[in-house]
Amino acid sequence: MTVFDQIVFVTGLSGAGKSQTMKTFEDLGFYCVDNLPPALVEPTLALLGRAQAQRVAIALDVRTGGALGDALPVLERYAGALTAQTLFLDARDDVLVRRYSETRRRHPFATQGSLREAIAIERTTLAKLRAHATQVLETTSLTHAELKERITAIFSSAHRGHRLAVTLVAFGFKYGIPLDLDMLFDVRFLRNPNYVETLRELTGADPGVAAYIDGDPALGPFVERLLDMIDFLLPHYIGEGKTQLTLGIGCTGGRHRSVYIARRLFAHLKANDALSLHLDMRDATR
Repeated sequence: MTVFDQIVFVTGLSGAGKSQTMKTFEDLGFYCVDNLPPALVEPTLALLGRAQAQRVAIALDVRTGGALGDALPVLERYAGALTAQTLFLDARDDVLVRRYSETRRRHPFATQGSLREAIAIERTTLAKLRAHATQVLETTSLTHAELKERITAIFSSAHRGHRLAVTLVAFGFKYGIPLDLDMLFDVRFLRNPNYVETLRELTGADPGVAAYIDGDPALGPFVERLLDMIDFLLPHYIGEGKTQLTLGIGCTGGRHRSVYIARRLFAHLKANDALSLHLDMRDATR
């Protein structure tokens, strides 16, 4: 097997951002192959190896079968390679419907049923690929620029010294739980600034909101235990070879408590040279 610095297999739901993802990989210096039938992965990688390509991103065509090959055996074959990863892109059904409605493109799994039925069929078809993925990225609330930033944080930092890319997502439970979390912390037990009229329209980044939350007697013990646990876990994840970790901090609306705790955690971790950090305040402006 030809040795590459990085091989990334890209798959996921139609409309979840594969095209934009491949453009980002291209910008990062990867040799990109789009919509490749699984049966052609081996000869393509052999050719790229002879051409001395170092970093390769391949978007697999998951609609194939028979002579064109199946994606899952290909991913299983490369599962033991330290430089190979599988990125699965996901998004909520309603967002996928809206994106297809806006572009008016035909869904690749559409036959005679509705668009939602086509998405359901594809989700079921790709369930094993999602379970096999080393990285799952939920793009529901990401703009193109934010998606590029996340891809860059994960795969560019992994190439530079194999740093662990840690994404902290502050979110509101009322808007749904992000699908790509590795760990989730619910901070709705903390006192809620939303009930203070002068603080309601501010965010957890505001000193007034921070002071209000600081006054909660439960805050200190929680933060101490949270930081201790994260400090304990991170070296083990790095030692295992993990390249991405997504931590979710949720409160009711995603504006105050979750933002405050995510910022506290970010400030604690930013001095760690083994990490590449990204802070996503998903719902802070809703």
